[in-house]
Amino acid sequence: MTVDEFAALIHDEIGLAVTADELDRSLDQVAGWDSVHLLTLLTALERATGRSISLPDVLSAPSLGTIYTVVVGGV
Repeated sequence: MTVDEFAALIHDEIGLAVTADELDRSLDQVAGWDSVHLLTLLTALERATGRSISLPDVLSAPSLGTIYTVVVGGV
C-alpha cells in the first residue's frame, strides 16, 4: 500500500479528506478525527491488506503517518 492509497482509503472509508502531506499531523489536529474513526480505519486496513494489524500499535500511534508505518512495516 502506497501512502497515496492510504490517504485515499481514509477518505473513502471515513470521509476525511487528508493528503499524504498531512499524515504527520497529530491525530488531535486532524479535523473531524475521533476514536471511532480509528477502529473504522483499522478494520478497513485489515480488509485492504488481508492481514491482522496490531491494535496496541495503532492505539499508541500519535499520527496517521505512524499508523501507515505500522501497516507497511508489518508486511
